[in-house]
Amino acid sequence: MLNSAIESIKHIFSCPTRVDAPNLFDQTLIQSDVGVLIGIVGDMEGRLVIEGESRIFTKLSENMCGMPLEGEMLHSFVGEMANMIAGNTSTLLSNRGKHIDITPPTVMVGQLQLYGFKRGIRVTVHLEAVGPVNAILLLQG
Repeated sequence: MLNSAIESIKHIFSCPTRVDAPNLFDQTLIQSDVGVLIGIVGDMEGRLVIEGESRIFTKLSENMCGMPLEGEMLHSFVGEMANMIAGNTSTLLSNRGKHIDITPPTVMVGQLQLYGFKRGIRVTVHLEAVGPVNAILLLQG
């Protein structure tokens, strides 16, 4: 699932990327600035989180929309961007014989901690001329 999410990020942002090695962690996810969470149910269950700094998402909005977004417009953009990533991920998995459904995005702003999962996998995707974003898969079991 994480590989499909990374493939979706590369497809949607259509800019050169560099992907770091996965980093495993458990029990607590600490978000520093802006993130969006999408629930995953079906053949695979968990949560997909796209997380990064607001300045990175502002640069990304400028690249994708032609103008830098701020405030509520930026938060809306981040939610819609994650929805596109999760929807594309769902399609990729379906083409590989796995069925999943996704929940609407929940945008998270500010420093927070997430609990309620057994383990997580974080991969940092460096978007050329934009900066890094984290793709995080939180697993229930």
